[in-house]
Amino acid sequence: MEAITTTGTFFDGLSARPRPVTLRLTFQLEVSGEDVSRDWSLLDLRAANAAPPLMRINHAQGSESIEFSDAAFAEALKARCPDLNRTESGGGLTRLVLWSIAAGVSVLLTAVYGVPAASNLLAPLVPQAIEAQLGRSVDAQIVGLLDDPPLCNDPGGRAVLDRLTARLAESMALPTTPQVSVRQHKVANALALPGGRVILLSDILAKAKSGDELAGILAHEFGHIAARDPMRSVITAGGTSFLLSLVLGDLTGSTVLVTIGQAAISAGYSRDAERTADAYAVAAVKRAGGDAAALAAILERITDADDEKPDATSFLRSHPVTAERAARIRSLAGEKPAGPGILSEAEWQSLQGICPKPAKPEKTKPDDKDTKPPTEKL
Repeated sequence: MEAITTTGTFFDGLSARPRPVTLRLTFQLEVSGEDVSRDWSLLDLRAANAAPPLMRINHAQGSESIEFSDAAFAEALKARCPDLNRTESGGGLTRLVLWSIAAGVSVLLTAVYGVPAASNLLAPLVPQAIEAQLGRSVDAQIVGLLDDPPLCNDPGGRAVLDRLTARLAESMALPTTPQVSVRQHKVANALALPGGRVILLSDILAKAKSGDELAGILAHEFGHIAARDPMRSVITAGGTSFLLSLVLGDLTGSTVLVTIGQAAISAGYSRDAERTADAYAVAAVKRAGGDAAALAAILERITDADDEKPDATSFLRSHPVTAERAARIRSLAGEKPAGPGILSEAEWQSLQGICPKPAKPEKTKPDDKDTKPPTEKL
């Protein structure tokens, strides 16, 4: 390739100082002068606006540029640089948008399919010591979110709960010994956490009508523990939150959006987990000699029918609809067994008293000096 040479001026983009240089065009553009030596690829050269015969060339990868006034050199440069007059505003922006959309879709697909699949593989591999430590942390976080409800530890009720826990767990293939705590709270719920931890909120004891109903709730949570569902949920939620945060960015309200995204993505998985835990609970209560259908009864009692009416957020529900669950539980439970149930009446009464009743405030008599006579209507 014939070399063409001319003279020009070099600007480093950092100062206005012009530097005389020699320009040599071959398969690249060589710029040389006092304290200047550049070898620019012809693909990186971009023509800038200038009044003829002056020609200004910018380097696409930086702020450096050159100027010259040689018409023959300019024509040769145009012939050898196909991208000399290329602009980045049109096609470049379109490509950037398309690549951004593709990247976002790939991240969302990973969140929908990849993260749950990875959590299924990773959850059984987490050592029990690490899971136990994580369970303690999650327990503390949940207690904080619930405004630190007091721990219920009446000795009589605690003893009955420990015996019930051991009786249910002895026939279940649990990865660790379950640790059940009761917190005084006005919400009827039970939560399975990593490390074999279960939190019972006291209102579920108040709404239960028998030991078999509470045993069904406990066995259901133990079913989640047996399947390592709490550990799997932590991995899924953490991974999904991270990936969706990449897509959403650090925007106002992004935390809410990420939470909704997690709920929508995990809804199918959670429903399957709930059905499996229900079946696990039915089998465990039946082995312990209780009425497994009692689980269906308490689920129906603690569920607000208005919350399960079809609406725009129905797809976000992580649990199957209660009517569907109850019918399936009763089908699996079969006939009610003969006998008093898992707990005696005395044991059930003791367990219901595990949370101390709040003391009633004493009524104070008004001070006679401050008491005003009633006002008569005229």
